[in-house]
Amino acid sequence: MKKTTRRTFVQASAATAVLGPALRARGANEAIRLGFIGVGGRGGGSASWFSKEKDARIATLCDADAKRAAGVARKFKGSKSTTDLRKVIDDPDIDAVVISTPNHWHCLAAIWAAQAGKDVYVEKPISHNIWEGRKLVEAARKYKRMVQGGTQQRSDPLQAELKSFLDSGALGKIQFVRLNRFGVRGSIGKRDTPLPPPKDVDYDLWLGPAQEEPMYRKSFHYDWHWIWNTGNGELGNWGPHITDDCRNVVFRDKVSLPVRVCAGGGRFAWNDGGESPNTHFVYYDTGTVPVVMAIHNLPLKKGTTQGDVYARLRTRGFLVIQCENGYYAGGRGGGAAFDNNGKVVKKFKGDGGRGHARNFLGAMRSRKSGDLKAEIEQIHYSSAWCHLGNIAYRLGGSSYDRAEAMGRVKGYKPWEELVEGFHTHLAANEIDAARAKIKLGPMLQVDPAAETFTGASATPEALALLRREYRKGYVVPEQV
Repeated sequence: MKKTTRRTFVQASAATAVLGPALRARGANEAIRLGFIGVGGRGGGSASWFSKEKDARIATLCDADAKRAAGVARKFKGSKSTTDLRKVIDDPDIDAVVISTPNHWHCLAAIWAAQAGKDVYVEKPISHNIWEGRKLVEAARKYKRMVQGGTQQRSDPLQAELKSFLDSGALGKIQFVRLNRFGVRGSIGKRDTPLPPPKDVDYDLWLGPAQEEPMYRKSFHYDWHWIWNTGNGELGNWGPHITDDCRNVVFRDKVSLPVRVCAGGGRFAWNDGGESPNTHFVYYDTGTVPVVMAIHNLPLKKGTTQGDVYARLRTRGFLVIQCENGYYAGGRGGGAAFDNNGKVVKKFKGDGGRGHARNFLGAMRSRKSGDLKAEIEQIHYSSAWCHLGNIAYRLGGSSYDRAEAMGRVKGYKPWEELVEGFHTHLAANEIDAARAKIKLGPMLQVDPAAETFTGASATPEALALLRREYRKGYVVPEQV
């Protein structure tokens, strides 16, 4: 993107600081024109989602894969396609962008858009690392942009109902929270020679801020999730939805980051080209209510293929809130409260966040960031929880001792159940824990205000994982 072009947009935005340049020119009551950056499964789905809103127009579909961009554009009459996101951001007729690229592009694309006077809807995790997430928040504030995170459960009426129920005291005081992501996946394969990018992909633009590294997976698209250079593993993929539910419902957004975190796990059974763990367990010390989290991509037991959920404990929900007199267990769009004998006390039914797109468009018109259900700073924190869990895992050594793992959070039963569940899961998949390459990271001390590690945890290795090295021409700036 030409810097002079970005400056022109920034100056125009600062001069009026009300609506985007195109929406100002056409009138506040006219349709909002949207550009979609990244139109794979998530991005294409978002375009269909927004197209149902009467005051939205699908103007441009952008993807580094030219074939994919053109194919999605054909579904929306009057839209055009491009492979270059800078053309979308520079387009004076675009009011807002919806970013569904691979994770490594989320922040830089959103920052460029904010600088150009565009509002932004950005998918989770809203960042590839904690440092750049803060830079996006700074950009949203500086350029007075409406920036919405893609954790759509925030727009589900169920969450307000659940908060009121917890406040009623029907279940008593909250004791701890258990978060689960049990989604079965398979191997991404392993090549002996690097995977060449597809001929229809502008690989330089696809890489953007990421480093140019050889790829040994079999498929180019989607499986970037499991490579640290471009993705954040399952914890970064599904995790932000779950940590965001926890922060919103349990902590009411009053806890930004945990004060301590530790994690363990590994990548087992597949022997593929992936790097992130397929079995991962995390402890978050918030200073108040403790949180434990389990992420498993292997099936309930070896050889099983039915269902998407590895059922453990007493729930299939990904949010379990244990209270003195019972617990809540739920997932996207529904859940139930139980007493301690397992009897249903109350059922909850939501819509999964169907109104999230509508919420974003409404905030674009009101120009009140408080109208956003998933305003960018809160989703920055929810994404950062996942980054911290990944860092804690990545800092783990090659030696693993089960007793040492149990002692990481000594005498705390939910943690002990988490570690026991990890070993039970390995045994069910016929994985010998004594021979498996299991990692157990240190207990990291976190300074939530500074968004960094502190004390003995502030090692060069740990601090380096809070940010990344960017490729020339695609650098997230220190000063946005």
